[in-house]
Amino acid sequence: MSEKLVNISEIYPFENNPYNVKDNEEMDLLIESIKQYGVIEPLIVRKREKGCYEIVSGHRRKYACEKAGIEQVPVLIRDIDKNLATITLVDSNLHRQDILPSEKAFAYKMKLEAEKHQGQKTCGHDVHKSRDNVSDGISGRQVQRYIRLTELIRPILQLVDDNKMAMNPAVEISYLKEQEQKDLLETIESEDCTPSYSQAIKMKKLSKQNKLDMDTIFNIMTEQKPNQKEQIKFKVEKVKDYFPKGYTTKQMEDVIEKLLKQYKQKWRNKDLDR
Repeated sequence: MSEKLVNISEIYPFENNPYNVKDNEEMDLLIESIKQYGVIEPLIVRKREKGCYEIVSGHRRKYACEKAGIEQVPVLIRDIDKNLATITLVDSNLHRQDILPSEKAFAYKMKLEAEKHQGQKTCGHDVHKSRDNVSDGISGRQVQRYIRLTELIRPILQLVDDNKMAMNPAVEISYLKEQEQKDLLETIESEDCTPSYSQAIKMKKLSKQNKLDMDTIFNIMTEQKPNQKEQIKFKVEKVKDYFPKGYTTKQMEDVIEKLLKQYKQKWRNKDLDR
């Protein structure tokens, strides 16, 4: 493994890199550190078949260098194939605390597939690597649960990333057909709710029986849950005339909440005056 300075324009991201590079406070600190001290830890790269280099470890550092206006970066060039590069990429990022469920899902899937291909290459036949080998931190069963998330349509997977849908129901929902997931998403958006674990299991069972349609999904999603608290709900059609044209439901909700707070303060002041 050799180290050299390489023009940043010659370095490409890893194909299908499952990890997102985020603009956040941590990135701002990295940019400032690089401006002040330079790149302390070289990027790990490998040569591309098309020429130049592909990042194995260091996507965030490369992005920070671009933001800092640095044109050349130190790299360590490793002579490794695609499978070993994939395994190295996944392992070098799994320790981070800010990894999203979707990132873990695609990372575990990539690593498992790479390990299977490694087995084919070294042994001459298909070798099924245990999912227990994919991550040192969690069980093979949990790895498989994460991998199931890759079967979700992107908007539902985003709900998981945003902590709006729990892992358990999301795994069950992943067994639904694509159109069924789209129908579910439409119901989630119209009713402003996500499925419970028991509702997800019920939909999965009906999907296997080819009995899950839009009406069935709606009926399941609108049934009252045992622990559901009494709620007041407004249909958008009933209140939208009170707001400027083009207001989203979130903007309407914010205005209503603000007005209710003002109303609460008003009657509190009246009580104090008595």
